[in-house]
Amino acid sequence: MPETRIDTLDSLREHLQWAVELEHATLPPYLCALYSLDPERNPAAVEVVGSVFAEEMLHLALAANLLNAVGGRPRLDTPEMLPPHPRRLPHGSLELSLVPFGAEALDMFLRIEQPAPPSAPPEGDDYETIGQFYAAIEQGLRHLCDRLGEQAVFGGDPARQVSATHFRHTAGRLIAVDGLKSALAALEEIVEQGEGTARGEVWDGDQDIFHPERDEVAHYYRFQELKIGRRYRRGDTPQSGPTGETIWVNPAGVLPMTRNPRPAEPGSAVRTAQEEFNHTYCAILHLLEQAFNGSPKLLAVATGTMYALKAQARALMRLPDGEGTTAGPTFEYVTPERRQWSVGDGQRIVVLRDGPYVVYGGVPLRRKRKIVSSANKDALTWKTGEPLETEDTYALCRCGRSGSKPFCDGTHAVIGFDGTEGAEMRPYEESQHVHDGVGISAQRVGELCVHAAFCIGRTRPIAAMLADTEDSDVRSAVMGRIDHCPSGSYSYALERGGETIEADLPRAVSVLAEEDGLASALWVTGGVPVVRSDGRPQETRNRVTLCRCGHSGNKPLCDGTHREIGFREEPSP
Repeated sequence: MPETRIDTLDSLREHLQWAVELEHATLPPYLCALYSLDPERNPAAVEVVGSVFAEEMLHLALAANLLNAVGGRPRLDTPEMLPPHPRRLPHGSLELSLVPFGAEALDMFLRIEQPAPPSAPPEGDDYETIGQFYAAIEQGLRHLCDRLGEQAVFGGDPARQVSATHFRHTAGRLIAVDGLKSALAALEEIVEQGEGTARGEVWDGDQDIFHPERDEVAHYYRFQELKIGRRYRRGDTPQSGPTGETIWVNPAGVLPMTRNPRPAEPGSAVRTAQEEFNHTYCAILHLLEQAFNGSPKLLAVATGTMYALKAQARALMRLPDGEGTTAGPTFEYVTPERRQWSVGDGQRIVVLRDGPYVVYGGVPLRRKRKIVSSANKDALTWKTGEPLETEDTYALCRCGRSGSKPFCDGTHAVIGFDGTEGAEMRPYEESQHVHDGVGISAQRVGELCVHAAFCIGRTRPIAAMLADTEDSDVRSAVMGRIDHCPSGSYSYALERGGETIEADLPRAVSVLAEEDGLASALWVTGGVPVVRSDGRPQETRNRVTLCRCGHSGNKPLCDGTHREIGFREEPSP
């Protein structure tokens, strides 16, 4: 064996960060080829490229698990992840380009997935094949475990491991890494899916998810199938090549995206579409980094957000660039300052475009149930339940269709949720209507009402009760009912124009439930800032209610539609 090049923990962490960068670097080329294909005219090619892309996402997560297991910190939301194309594979020699599906794309993919020769040495830098790079990491892991002890090498926080997440279009395993055995299994999963099993077969050891009667072909050999036009079947070898059924690729079913698209003229339709794509892609990088650094459940949100890229990329690829080809995505890094919503520290809630609410800063999450009278169902108060377990950053469902409510599971992207935010941005003071009583001045903004019914009163509404507020008991009852209004549609002062008196509410998000099992809004209390998807802040108030049924006409705010549609929290199919 050659001298070990990875001989310190710092070097191991550095190489595993390179592995994260390597796996990510394959994604833009695969995405461009995939989105250039017409699924109806080229179903086989879509199946192959889509499945390889899904497994590269799996490999990215496995690389992050490996890095976390040895005490590293995966970095994805950085400019270094998105250099201009053409570019080199990180710390390798292969050049990557953004091209539509075709001969050039297939040759590039075959070079990416090229199996290492049987006698090829491990190469930790300037590697010839990806298999040799991972062989160097395996060698370094074994060497460090022998020298330092397995416990010293695998000292990372187990809570940062991503596991039990299903990637569509792959039968691969997302392995939580906690020691040498699981680390080697993760490395084996990456290498065998790319270049076949260690025995030199064309198969990767999994069952074909699209054709359960077949074994699955490794990435390199899947691309060979497309290039040669024939499938592998049992008994075939790398030497025999594929001898099974034919595969057809229709060149007319490929959008002619320009090679390595460049930024279009500022203000043009193409440039606007490119910037929209770049913002979405960088949001995915941000979510992935959060997922791999202490909030593993956000991985589903990140992968779900990728569905938005498809429509954006295909729209770009239909815009002519004036040279007989079409425009395409540029994969440029958008700084957090330009994203606006991703800037800032501390507790805040961000509304993702057509996606969930991302809650930063460990804001406590709990349930609250409305208590009503047994006789006539009048709203009386809220009962606080047990806190819900969360990560420091977590995502809450906004489309109403998640199977793990109140948390997001990525369903919004699958169903094409339209989360357009239409709520007005006028300050509360400019929108309020004032109704004076004796010793109290009630203020109301009807557009904020979620129909929780505390303002109706046991016998009459607040508006009617104000006439009798000379009676201190009536006045106290009005104040109490306003204090229970979750949206803050109603507020009060002791005199017209006086300081608004607010209940002392903690910084928290409460998942509200109403009578008869109805699910209600998300109640944000204590002045937690809410930032819209375009970076504009909602007015920060002591009480805000956010829609979680997906049907409010006043998104992101709740407007009570959940009552009209009978929204409940049972898992959606």
